[in-house]
Amino acid sequence: MGKWTIAILLILPASWTKTTRLNRAIEVAEKSYAEARYEDAAKDHLVLVNEFEQNSPALSFNLGLSHQFATKPDEASTWYDQASQSLDKPLASMAYNQGGVILGDKKEYQAALSKFQSALIQDPTNDVARYNYELLARWLKRDEERKQQEQNKPEPSEFAKRKKAEADRLVEQFRFKDALDLLEDALKQDSTVAAYEDFMSSLKDVVEINEK
Repeated sequence: MGKWTIAILLILPASWTKTTRLNRAIEVAEKSYAEARYEDAAKDHLVLVNEFEQNSPALSFNLGLSHQFATKPDEASTWYDQASQSLDKPLASMAYNQGGVILGDKKEYQAALSKFQSALIQDPTNDVARYNYELLARWLKRDEERKQQEQNKPEPSEFAKRKKAEADRLVEQFRFKDALDLLEDALKQDSTVAAYEDFMSSLKDVVEINEK
């Protein structure tokens, strides 16, 4: 009787195979992100969600980053919103901050400010969020003040417009002080010359520099 053929291949449990495939998928996603291939990184991270049914705030945050750097802000915002619900407060804070950055880029400044504030509520030590919040808050305040000043500026009269045109010609000749004196004298005669207050302030700066 001939020799028996002995099976030499191990039968791996399905769970082991899945774990190996999952680890490999994680490595692929990490590699594509590290190499700044952000569109690939977004796709590779989505594989973890769709094929391996992975679901965690950290994964959502990674998907947010990948989509954001792949210039897909709407998709990134969706993932950041999910990550911001994390019980891990530092992670939630970072997600709120990134969401604020996206809104700021869209010029949705009040909404961005709210995101930065939420980031600080989650983690008061988040210095990046604090910087973004304070910077945007100051800018919004100055912008509001500028708008108020614009609204309060009078409509220049024909006299004021003529004097401004004369001042412009003097500036073209580099006669900055003469231009400033002309407008200051005109302001005494006509209050609507104040419409050119910013221009006069710039002239004052130039005159002061020239006199040093």
